[in-house]
Amino acid sequence: MTAAMRQMMALLGLALMLAAPAARAEPVDLLLVLAADVSRSVTEPKFKLQREGAAAAISNPEVVKAITAGPNGRIAVCFLEWATSGMRAVVVDWTVISDGGSARSFGDRLVEAPRSFAGSTSISDAIDFSVSHLEQSPHRAERRVIDISGDGNNNSGRLVTEARDEALAKGITINALVILTPIAESFRPEHTNPPGGLEKYFQDNVIGGFGAFTVVAESHESFGRALTKKLIREIAGLPGPQLAAMPFD
Repeated sequence: MTAAMRQMMALLGLALMLAAPAARAEPVDLLLVLAADVSRSVTEPKFKLQREGAAAAISNPEVVKAITAGPNGRIAVCFLEWATSGMRAVVVDWTVISDGGSARSFGDRLVEAPRSFAGSTSISDAIDFSVSHLEQSPHRAERRVIDISGDGNNNSGRLVTEARDEALAKGITINALVILTPIAESFRPEHTNPPGGLEKYFQDNVIGGFGAFTVVAESHESFGRALTKKLIREIAGLPGPQLAAMPFD
């Protein structure tokens, strides 16, 4: 074999390797990142609330029904945890949910994994990491959503509005589930209860994109119901303003 032929075969092999991910890309109706706050203000009950609430919500029959009603009948979901800038972890990587069995399997893996860490609160870094993970997904979808759940404002890393605006410029929608903390239970009220309230902070600084919205959870029970209804709207691609008529607590 001549040197020219060997070079041609090497280039062909490289081309096939580069093309392989695209060939394997599975079309889904939605790429959804569930990004959960595990900073120091997130107590163990709040941590379990996010994990168990997400596991229960994703396997809820109404959520599964919404998933299977889409054009492709499936979505791809991953669950991330974040705290201080640079502290971020993939707890459950991209998983295709197409029926009750795959939804329950995702939930089981989620509740079994240990807590990633604790630190400050970098919502901006969480958004940046989520965007990067969306871009690395082996699946493809016209709609991409980052779902941030958190109990405080951004106090680590770059400005959260900068991260938000860059994500929106890429056509990504950011929604939020706001976990409220009674002032009497907060060791840093300026963080968990900023001026105007935490929900307003998320509305002004974090969410954005088509139909973006926030929902509020005040207890373990309300978290599960809020996330379930939130997932249904995200999966169905319904605009946020319609949420105003729906109770979440």
